Amino acid sequence: MALIAQAVNLLCYAMVILIFIRVAFTWISRDYGNPIYRFTYRLTEPILRPVRNLLPSGGLGLDFSPMIVSFALLLIGQFVSQLLPA
Repeated sequence: MALIAQAVNLLCYAMVILIFIRVAFTWISRDYGNPIYRFTYRLTEPILRPVRNLLPSGGLGLDFSPMIVSFALLLIGQFVSQLLPA
């Protein structure tokens, strides 16, 4: 069971890192030709899109979905680590 907890925790942290990389790309440059950007987009968009659709747009142009999903992933990782200790 500890192996499953470690795998889920690792997956959650990896997704948080991919989300951070994607956000960093939006700050620097959204180069759709960049393979790293395409890779992070393909892996994170299925998780971010449903959250983005649930949030009100508000007209500010700010996307809080990466922050909400990252927070949720970190909570899931902590919960699984506490639930299934090594």
